[in-house]
Amino acid sequence: MIRKVVVAAAGQGTRMLHLTKNKSKHLIKVNQKPFLTYLLDNLLKAGYKELILVVGYEEQKMRDFLKKYNYKATVINQFEILGGKEKIYGTACPLKCVKNIVDKEHFVFVCGDNLYSVKDLKVMNISGKYNYVAGFCHKNPEKYGVLITNNGFLKKIIEKPKKYVGNLINTGLYKFTPEVFQKLSKIKKSSRGEYEITDVITLLAKEKKVKVKKIKDYWIDFGNPADIIKFSRFLKTSKNFK
Repeated sequence: MIRKVVVAAAGQGTRMLHLTKNKSKHLIKVNQKPFLTYLLDNLLKAGYKELILVVGYEEQKMRDFLKKYNYKATVINQFEILGGKEKIYGTACPLKCVKNIVDKEHFVFVCGDNLYSVKDLKVMNISGKYNYVAGFCHKNPEKYGVLITNNGFLKKIIEKPKKYVGNLINTGLYKFTPEVFQKLSKIKKSSRGEYEITDVITLLAKEKKVKVKKIKDYWIDFGNPADIIKFSRFLKTSKNFK
């Protein structure tokens, strides 16, 4: 039974424009509550009792949020450990910050600006020697990283393919074994100048150590102002939200 979950929430969220001038996008309110409450509530309901929150931008406001909403979490400041965005940045950075905390345990990793159902989060609580990537069938796969599989194993991830290669996309939800930390030192900066978590996963996939688990209810990405309206509508109308 996996208890630990790492929530990556260090970034500002510049695509949210003026809304993140003095707080991270994770704390933007939707229907009177910060977006992050919906994710943390579902994680707790899914049985992940040990929250590890990797923060950076406006750390104190994130701590104030946790206190106000009575969440117990271990808070790690990515910028204090690795330096600010101008020094080292990317989706793999939160992993670099939690190695000593997670130690030799299996854990779930999730981006703090994404939301999944309780049921789908429970699906990722998997024991055994393999790492897992959560895949979701999407009608516009060309906008995301597409998961290429073979007999349940991940072969590779094709980022924003120009030609159709499949519709199972990477949702930013993972289950990792401690072996993931061994690959961190082997990745280099991507073409974007960042350290990518998908590069870590690719190294594991080459050794047939990554499987794909399909999630079925929903996947919500909270990245730009239009998503606020979409998510608000979803909360009011969706029968699947829980």
